Amino acid sequence: MSLPAPPCFPASSAVQPAAAAAAAARPVDAPQAPQALQAALRLSAGRAISGVYTAVLLPALAGALWAGWGAGFALALALWCTLGALLMAHGLRAGGHPYACFGAANSVTLARLALAGVLAGVLGQGAWAAWGLSGPLGTLGTLDALDALDALGAPGAHNPSGPAGTPAALAWGLVALAAVAAALDAVDGVLARRSGLASAFGARFDMETDAAFTLLLCALVWQAGQAGPWVLAAGLMRYAFVAAAAAWPWLGAPLLPSRRRQAVCVVQIASLVVCLAPVVPPAGAALLAAASLGLLSMSFAIDVHHLAQARRLERRPA
Repeated sequence: MSLPAPPCFPASSAVQPAAAAAAAARPVDAPQAPQALQAALRLSAGRAISGVYTAVLLPALAGALWAGWGAGFALALALWCTLGALLMAHGLRAGGHPYACFGAANSVTLARLALAGVLAGVLGQGAWAAWGLSGPLGTLGTLDALDALDALGAPGAHNPSGPAGTPAALAWGLVALAAVAAALDAVDGVLARRSGLASAFGARFDMETDAAFTLLLCALVWQAGQAGPWVLAAGLMRYAFVAAAAAWPWLGAPLLPSRRRQAVCVVQIASLVVCLAPVVPPAGAALLAAASLGLLSMSFAIDVHHLAQARRLERRPA
């Protein structure tokens, strides 16, 4: 049985668009055409990767050139995006997305992952480290980076409007980028449900992107001198939970969907983005980061309590 081409790339046969979309959105039984399904999905995902990465990476590299960053930024960005694409491909091969089309929702999540890669490239760059000269990473190449900005004629190279002389345009640009990546988190789930392409893969892809994005924001807040290294706990908590589940398998049991969990994730990411704003003093940023960390810790504690309770019920004799 031939598999209809997904609506996100042209069909070889003359199929009506509505019929093609409906067929591609419908899960395909594994015995029917598993190889054809995987081939169509790989092609759809490949086109999404090339399109999204081109749209995000080219402007990012242009901005890095303007900021005076060199091969370090490009290497970090390339490594991040390559690793992200490989992990995403592994997740697709593992199943959980029984459609021929990668889908707009997953493309939005992929765009968020690529934007997070830009933040990964920023880590350790001198001009950004100039944000907090007293921070643990604040002296990495600060003078050289500022001199490079001056040589390029970049506006605001020594603008003291940031907490410690960060170039204002650069600081606000990165805050805006982080805010866009955070706002897109509200889009992918809606797109998946409306298109009929919601899947276990998409949910996991979204969750892991959130976790990586949060860790990067924590690292930037620390690098900026806006909070101490303790802020990294918010980004590492998810990975610590996964590691604990490897030692205590009952922690890996599925959890019911939770509005509380979703709300805490939104508050955590939004708080970290606010902490990066040049107008927020370090004391205020540290207080906000501490409050959001406490909220996140409470949410994890509630989940652990529910899992422990479910384990006790399972072990209770009938």
